[in-house]
Amino acid sequence: MSYSSEVIAQLKERYADQPEFIQAAQEVLVSLQPALDAHPEYQSQALLERLVEPERVIMFRVPWVDDKGQIQVNRGYRIEFNSAIGPYKGGLRLHPSVNLSILKFLGFEQIFKNSLTTLPMGGGKGGADFDPKGKSDREIMAFCQSFMTELYRYIGPNTDVPAGDIGTGAREIGYLFGQYKRLRNEWSGVLTGKGLSYGGSLARTEATGYGAVYFLTHMLAEKGEELAGKTICISGAGNVAIYAAQKAQQLGACVLTVSDSSGYVYDPDGIDVATLKNVKEVRRARLTDYVAARPRAMYHETQRPWGEKCDIAMPCATQNELSLESAQALVAHGCRYVVEGANMPTTLEATTYLQEHDVFFAPGKAANAGGVAVSGLEMSQNAEHLSWSFDEVDQRLQSIMASIYTSASTAAKDYGHEGNLVFGANIAGFLKVAEAMMAQGVC
Repeated sequence: MSYSSEVIAQLKERYADQPEFIQAAQEVLVSLQPALDAHPEYQSQALLERLVEPERVIMFRVPWVDDKGQIQVNRGYRIEFNSAIGPYKGGLRLHPSVNLSILKFLGFEQIFKNSLTTLPMGGGKGGADFDPKGKSDREIMAFCQSFMTELYRYIGPNTDVPAGDIGTGAREIGYLFGQYKRLRNEWSGVLTGKGLSYGGSLARTEATGYGAVYFLTHMLAEKGEELAGKTICISGAGNVAIYAAQKAQQLGACVLTVSDSSGYVYDPDGIDVATLKNVKEVRRARLTDYVAARPRAMYHETQRPWGEKCDIAMPCATQNELSLESAQALVAHGCRYVVEGANMPTTLEATTYLQEHDVFFAPGKAANAGGVAVSGLEMSQNAEHLSWSFDEVDQRLQSIMASIYTSASTAAKDYGHEGNLVFGANIAGFLKVAEAMMAQGVC
């Protein structure tokens, strides 16, 4: 049995109740075996066994009072997974589905994603099973203040720097930052995704979506193609989906779909980003309101967009949204590129099917690293007390995404899997972390 298989077997036995974490670990560890074969010292130093265990898992209760005067209690988490190359870095997810398995999968993925950016950031993740939807601003502030009252003990600009994620936008980051500042009596770059008036970075909102499209342009160039004239199906209707659609259409593509938890919209004229932003960002409404404003658009309730004909698919919603059946539909309708804008949105079976049918596949830890890359740039600006222009941040983002593509493509070729960006991204991200862990001894 290979070293990676041994560790996977141990994880399955120990964490049988954590399927998302097992899936993420299995996807990474299997692809690392060529690098492990080249470095037998990693096994003798139990590197994988250390890598798959978080350095720290923090769980706590979050009591708060709703608008009816009733006390509510949620469960909060912070997974500080690996700090070998820098302070823990990763978002805070606020959603009813949040549990230890999901946050461990996200934190584990974050290790390699952050490594690929070349910036000094370790991997972490956190959040709570709190749902901001339908809550008043006062209720959300009450929750965020209670959450930070416990979390502040464990974070700091040189220790752990949380950010936004699903359910945690500018409003929530503002409340969290305000409470941290009150408790610590200091202003510091302890959170990223902040408002521009108090240390945020231009282009941070756009970064994940823009970065995924920049990564896609390098994939197309590898095949001698360009983005102009291509059709794209996107899932999701949050930041990643909105700004991926915006950048793709700026570069000449036609984005046909977006989706939310209730269904998807197909717009034959191309998604109108201004209308979409008004519906989702300003009014916080459902996508049915988009259709009301766009007479040729159609809404498909309870369905996902992967049955539509397209050249490129970009799953930008949530984990495991693109199943084997969805992959088969994409291949049948001529899709030739899949770029993950969300974290692990494609099941293992679907990924294998797409690759076996010559679909050029980009894993999220590489393609959606633009968000955390600009978070890292926000940390740099805070540390230097500077504020860079949008164009300067965007140029740095483009450079980082080009570097990630080159690293993943080169590693795939060097370790016998040319063209397989899953293998390449995992190996390239892993080797930097492994070298740092080896240098720092058993810790």
